[in-house]
Amino acid sequence: MADTKKRNLRVVSEEENRDYKRKTREHRVKVLKRTLIAAIVVLVLVAGTGIYMSLRQYSDYDIRASVERTDTKATAFKEFKGNILKYSNDGASYTDHNNEMIWNQTYEMSYPTVDICGDYLVIYDKSGKKIYIMTQKGMVRSIETNLPIAQVSIAAQGTIAVLMDNQATGVLTLYDKDGNQLVNGAIHGEKGGFPIAIALSDDAIKLAVSMLDINEGRVKSTLAFYNFGKVGENEIDHVVSASTYDDMVIPELNFVSKDCLLAIGDTKLMVFEGTQKPKLTSEIELQEEAKSIFYNENYVGVVYNSSDEAMRHLLQVYDLSGKLAMEETFDTEYTSVELLSSNEICIRSKTACDIYTARGVYKFHHEFDEELYKVIPGGSSLNYTFILNGITIQTRLK
Repeated sequence: MADTKKRNLRVVSEEENRDYKRKTREHRVKVLKRTLIAAIVVLVLVAGTGIYMSLRQYSDYDIRASVERTDTKATAFKEFKGNILKYSNDGASYTDHNNEMIWNQTYEMSYPTVDICGDYLVIYDKSGKKIYIMTQKGMVRSIETNLPIAQVSIAAQGTIAVLMDNQATGVLTLYDKDGNQLVNGAIHGEKGGFPIAIALSDDAIKLAVSMLDINEGRVKSTLAFYNFGKVGENEIDHVVSASTYDDMVIPELNFVSKDCLLAIGDTKLMVFEGTQKPKLTSEIELQEEAKSIFYNENYVGVVYNSSDEAMRHLLQVYDLSGKLAMEETFDTEYTSVELLSSNEICIRSKTACDIYTARGVYKFHHEFDEELYKVIPGGSSLNYTFILNGITIQTRLK
């Protein structure tokens, strides 16, 4: 008896098979096209939103949190490890953005000055003799020198370089974080140059010293690099390189990263790089006398008087290779201009704030009712903390 379950089966022809495969391919192509179109639409929307957000200007904000404070007029503010350092003549405190105390340190200083690197900060009395090495947890060590302090530079592990004045001679001492002396001695140039600025690298191996020489009736500066590692052991006094610059004063030095030093002269800015013996890698000629110079690990900015009669100031920002990143004019009679940790440029007057991106986009302007002391960027591009007279507010731009 025949199998009735198979009576409807038939052999598919080769032509029918080809037609089936063709229709299957066409269907797959349609699905792929739809998927690609949907993906492109999503990408365009995301890119468009990103461009819109990056170019959008803000003038107001929502307050997410606020807290009242009581500070003296002499209080200064710095951002440190995501929280707020407040310091004045009679002490320093470290608080979170809600003004909750993390630590408090009392002292008496005439000119309290702060330097920060990595997990450490140092507070010292410029022209005085007191030094406090601090971390997020509080004081690590206090040190009292026997000579007036000209400058202190701190490394990432708490080692400090201290430049002191001894009449016509500069004295340099390196201390570890426990207060032990590592290096000590007079420091001067070959022809009697007097040290006016120092910078200690993050790893405490390299030290840059700027020395000013006016003994021959003309101004010149010598920039010397010391190496306290194995490389410097084979050099006289650990000096691995030195360069002299005629008709220039170099009053400020800073290791903006472990192996990159920014030297700020009165006629040009110089960037030196190198793991052991830093070498000059770029220069930025100053057009005229700068009104302000500011920098971080990525950029350096200069403010000049503007030649534009409608604007008072010209702002130029360069990357550390010497390439111009942005140029703007502005009319604000500012009290401070700085690069924020977000790489944005903040121009602050007594009661107003202007923020530009590193690409020159004018992002934010606001006039406050209270005096503005500090602007700290938050976790996203729209979040900022504003430290005002008597109050700290955490905001989101709108």
